[in-house]
Amino acid sequence: MKIFERLESEIRSYCRAFPAVFKSAVGTRLFDENGRSYIDFWSGAGVLNYGHNNPHIKRKLLEYLESDGLAHGLDLMTVAKREFLERFESTILEPRSLRYKVQFPGPTGTNAVEAALKLARKLTGRQTVVCFTNGFHGMTLGALAVTGNRHHRQGAGVPLSYAARMPYDGYFGPERDTLNDLETYLDDRSSGLDRPAAFILETVQAEGGVRPARFEWLRRLAKLAREREILLIVDDIQVGCGRTGSFFSFEAAGIEPDVVCLSKSISGFGLPMSLVLLKPEIDIWKPAEHNGTFRGNNLAFVTAAAALERYWRDDTLEKRVGALAAQARRRLEELAARHHGALDPVRGRGLIQGLPFKEPAQAGQVSRCAFERGLVVETAGARSEVLKLLPALVIDEQELDAGLAIIEESVESVLASLQVAVA
Repeated sequence: MKIFERLESEIRSYCRAFPAVFKSAVGTRLFDENGRSYIDFWSGAGVLNYGHNNPHIKRKLLEYLESDGLAHGLDLMTVAKREFLERFESTILEPRSLRYKVQFPGPTGTNAVEAALKLARKLTGRQTVVCFTNGFHGMTLGALAVTGNRHHRQGAGVPLSYAARMPYDGYFGPERDTLNDLETYLDDRSSGLDRPAAFILETVQAEGGVRPARFEWLRRLAKLAREREILLIVDDIQVGCGRTGSFFSFEAAGIEPDVVCLSKSISGFGLPMSLVLLKPEIDIWKPAEHNGTFRGNNLAFVTAAAALERYWRDDTLEKRVGALAAQARRRLEELAARHHGALDPVRGRGLIQGLPFKEPAQAGQVSRCAFERGLVVETAGARSEVLKLLPALVIDEQELDAGLAIIEESVESVLASLQVAVA
C-alpha cells in the first residue's frame, strides 16, 4: 500500500475505511489481491445497483467494444444514444406517463445538480434556491451551496451563496410539520426570504443519515411549489434507479417534479453518466449554453440501455426489492430492539436502510469490525452516526442474510467490548 500513501493525495477517504487492495468483483462480492472475499453492502456508494460486472450488461458492452462502437461523442447523435433514449422512453417514461426531456450534462451527479440549479435560475430570473437540513447534493460550488453538512461546506474556501436552508421532514421531531415553517417564511413579507427559484431535495436523504420524508410531506411540498410557481427539483442520484423499489424514489408519493437529477446507477455498470430530466415547457436552453466534454459517454449509453432492458420491462425487480427490504428491515429492527439503549429506530426505504447509533463513534467501530469479518458497509449522517446499508438490488436472500449476520455480530462485539472497558 506504500504507493498509495506516498503518491496519492491526503483527500482519499474510503480506502482508509476499507484498507485492502481490491483486485476483482463479481455480483455482490469484492475480492482483494490476496483472494479474500467481502460481501458488498456499499455498492460503490449506490452506483452498482445491479452488482459488479453484471454478466448481461457486460456482454452488451463487450459486443459494442468489439464492433468498434463510438466511445466518445460529446452531444453527437449516435446509435448508442438513440438506443438508450428509445429504451428509457419505452421502459421508464411512457409506463409512468411522465413527460420529460433528457439533458446530458457532465458525467457525475454534481454536474446534474449544477445544471438543474442553473436552469431554475435562468427560467425564473430568481437567484435563491431553498434546500433542506442534512441534504447532500455534491461537491462543486453550486451543489455545495445547497448541501447541509458543515464538513463538506468548509472545503469550499469561498462563501456559498444564493441558498436558503429550511428544516427537512422530521428535523424537529415527529410532532412538528416543518412545512409550516417554510410556508410561513414564504408568505411573510418580512421573513427575509424572497420567492425562490426552486426547492431541491432528496426524498430519502442518503448521506444525511438515511432520512426518508413522509409521502404526505412530499405531496404538500409539491403543492407549495406548484401554487407559488417555484420549480421542484428532486435529486434522485443515490436513491433513484430502483433503490427504494420503484425506479424513481418519488413515485410512491404520487408527485411529479419539474426536474429530476439522476446519476450513479443510471449507467448500470459503474460507468460515469448523469441525466437531467426536465419538463418540456421549461427546456429553455439555447444550444451549447450548458455543456461539457464528457456528456456523451456512449459506453454508458450501452450499459444503461442493457440494464433497462434486463430489469425494467416489468415490475419483477421492484417486487423483489420490496421483499428483500422487508427481510433486511425485520432483522435490523430486531437488532435495534435488543440494543435499544445503544441504537435508535431503524430508518430507510427499500434497499437503503440505516441503523443509527446513539453514540456516533460506534457506527464507525461497527463498520470496521464488519470489514474485518468480510463485509463492506459505510456510515452516513452529520456525525457518521448511521450504519448505511446499500446492498445490490440483485442480491439473493442468502447473501443478504449473511451480510446482516455480520452486522449483528459486529454490533454485539463492539457493544460488548465497550461494556468490558467500562467495567
